[in-house]
Amino acid sequence: MKYPVLFSPIKIGTMEVRNRYVVPPMATGLARADGSPTEGHVAYWAARAKGGYGLLIVEAAAIDPLGKGSPWDEPGIWDDKFIPAWKKVTEEVHKYGAKIAIQLHHAGRQTTHDKIGGQPVAPSPIPCPVEREMPRELTTEEVYDLIEKFGDAARRARDAGFDAVEVHGAHGYLIAQFMSPYSNKRVDEFGGDFMGRMKFPVEIVKNIRRKVGNGYPIIFRLSGDERVPGGRDINDSRLVARVMEEAGVDAIHVSAGVYASTQYIIAPAAVPPGFNVYASEQIKKVVNIPVIAVGRINDPLLAEDILESGKADSVALGRESLADPELPNKVAAGLTEEISPCIGCMQACAGYLFDSTKSNISCLVNPFTGREGELKVEKAEKSKNVMVVGGGPGGLEAAWVAAKRGHKVTLYEKENVLGGQYRIGAIPPTKQDILKAIRYYITMGKKYGVEYKMGVEVTDDLIMKENPDVVILATGGVPLVPNIKGIDNPKFAKAVDILEGKKEAGTNVLIVGGGMVGVETADFLGEHYHNVTIVEMLPEIAKDEQAAVKFFLMERLNKYGVKAITNATVREFLDDGVVYEKGGKEEKLTGFDTIVLAMGAKAYNPLEEKIKGKVSEVYVIGDAIEPRKTLEAIEEAARVAVKI
Repeated sequence: MKYPVLFSPIKIGTMEVRNRYVVPPMATGLARADGSPTEGHVAYWAARAKGGYGLLIVEAAAIDPLGKGSPWDEPGIWDDKFIPAWKKVTEEVHKYGAKIAIQLHHAGRQTTHDKIGGQPVAPSPIPCPVEREMPRELTTEEVYDLIEKFGDAARRARDAGFDAVEVHGAHGYLIAQFMSPYSNKRVDEFGGDFMGRMKFPVEIVKNIRRKVGNGYPIIFRLSGDERVPGGRDINDSRLVARVMEEAGVDAIHVSAGVYASTQYIIAPAAVPPGFNVYASEQIKKVVNIPVIAVGRINDPLLAEDILESGKADSVALGRESLADPELPNKVAAGLTEEISPCIGCMQACAGYLFDSTKSNISCLVNPFTGREGELKVEKAEKSKNVMVVGGGPGGLEAAWVAAKRGHKVTLYEKENVLGGQYRIGAIPPTKQDILKAIRYYITMGKKYGVEYKMGVEVTDDLIMKENPDVVILATGGVPLVPNIKGIDNPKFAKAVDILEGKKEAGTNVLIVGGGMVGVETADFLGEHYHNVTIVEMLPEIAKDEQAAVKFFLMERLNKYGVKAITNATVREFLDDGVVYEKGGKEEKLTGFDTIVLAMGAKAYNPLEEKIKGKVSEVYVIGDAIEPRKTLEAIEEAARVAVKI
C-alpha cells in the first residue's frame, strides 16, 4: 500500500522536512550527570535518522540546572559548554537527511530537591500532586530572568546545529504551570486571567525570536487537555494555540496530560490508538501553521488517515520509534510486516524511567534500543549450527537475531504453536498487541532462515543426535504449586489453563495470588461476568504492573466488582475456598465454584545439567534461569545471539 501524504515533504517555518514522521522528545537516560550528551545520544539519534524519520526532537533539555525534572540525568543546554557535544549529535543526524530539533525545558514544580539540589520553583506555591514537594513562588524579576534563559538556550541550540527548537509547554512543566489555572494563582502580570497566564510563553517566544532571528523555526508543544480537575481543556488550548501562532511559533505539537494524569502522557495499550488526535484536529481548525499529532499512532494506515483527513500535518511516533527506528523505511518499502511493534506494555520505556536500577531507556520488543552503540547485529565470523529449545519470546528473539548473523538456526517447540507464556499473556483485555510481537519475531525468523520444529519435546538424546555447536535453552517456567494443605485438588485450575480455555470457570471464582498473572486473569474473568475475589499475601494487588497499565487495570477491576483481600496468607485450601491468616487471625473464605492458582512460577530447565560438557556452547535465558518479566528474557536472548 502507498502512503502519499506520509511521505510528502512539509515546511515548518523555513525548515523543509522530508516526510511527516516525527520522533517526539522522550527521556532517554543517556546524558552524563553534568547534563552533557554522550556517544549514546549520537548512536540513538543516528539510528532514527538513518531509519527514515523526517524530524527528530531531542528530549527535554534543561535551560537551567534548577529546571531538571527527569528521574534520570537530564541533558542540559544552560551553558555554552554543551554546544560542542550537541554538535556531534546534529552533524551525525544530518548525514542521513533528517532534521533535528531540541526541546527547551524547565520542570518548575514537577521535580524534587533530590534532583536539583534545591527547592523547586513555580508560578504559585502549590505542590505537584505527584512529587508532593512545596515549590517556591517565582518573583516577577525571576520570571523575566527565566525568559532570558529560554532565549539563550535557543541560541545555543542554533549554534550547535539544531534545525529548530521546541518550547516545552506541555505535561505540566513550568510553562504549562503558568498557562493553567490548575497551577497558576498569581495576580501580577503573569497571572490573574487568560492573557496574564499566557504572558510567560509569549515572552519566551519573542525572546527566542530576537536571539535566533526571524528564519529559525520554533515549535510549541502543549497538552491539548490536561485531564485534571481545574486544568486546561481543549477549548482553552485552542485559544492558547491562536495566541502562540500570533507570538511567532511555526508549528504546534499537541500532546496531553500533566504528572497527575501521566497515564495519558505515555498511554498504555488500554488507551485506544490515536486517542489524542481529536485534540490536534481541534487545534488545526484555529491555526494556519503545521500541527503535529501524537498518541499511540501505531499503524501507518492510521497515520495516513490522520493526515489525509486534515486532523494533523505530521505524526509523532514516540514509543513506536523506540520499538523500530527503521519504521519509516519499512513502510516506504512495503515491509510493514517487518515492523517491530510497540505493544503498549510500558515496561522498558516508562518502566525503566522510574526504575533506579536501570541506566537508560529501552524497549521490551526491541532490546537494541538505547544500546545502539554497544549491542549490534553483525555478521558472525563463523557460521554455527544453533539449536534453540523453546518458542517463547526469548527463544524467538534469539533465533532470528542469530540467523540474521549468518548462523544455521533450528528452533524446537513442544507445543504446536509458538509464543509460549507470552502468547497466553495476550489473552486478557487490552493485551492483544502482544500477538503483533510474536508475529514479528516469526516473520523475521522466516526471513533469515530459521527452521521451526513444532510439537517436539527436546531430550538430551535428541540434542546429541543433532550435534549442534550451540544450544540456547529457553524452556521457560511452570506454575508454582507451593506445599500448602489441600492444594492438590483436581478441581482447582491454574491461571494459564483458564486463559487458554483448557478449564472453564464457574460463576464465583477465587483467585489465589494477586500479582500480574492473577490480576490479569481476574480482568479476563470479570470481563466475562464472573464474580471474582483475589487473595494476596502482599499489601496490594498488581504490585508488579507498570503504573499507567495498573491505573486502567484497576479501573476495570473496580467496574467488574472484583474484590481483593490483601495481607492475607493462605494456610489451607478447602474444596470451595481457603483458610487464610490476616493480622494474626485466621479467617475462612468459602462458597466458590472455582479456585484458580496464580501463585507465581518456577524455572523449568531439565536439560542444562544433562548436556553440560557435551555441547561446546550452552546458554540459558529467561524464566529457565528464574521467573521474571518478558523483557528480561528478550534482552538476555539478544545479548546471547549477538555474542555466539
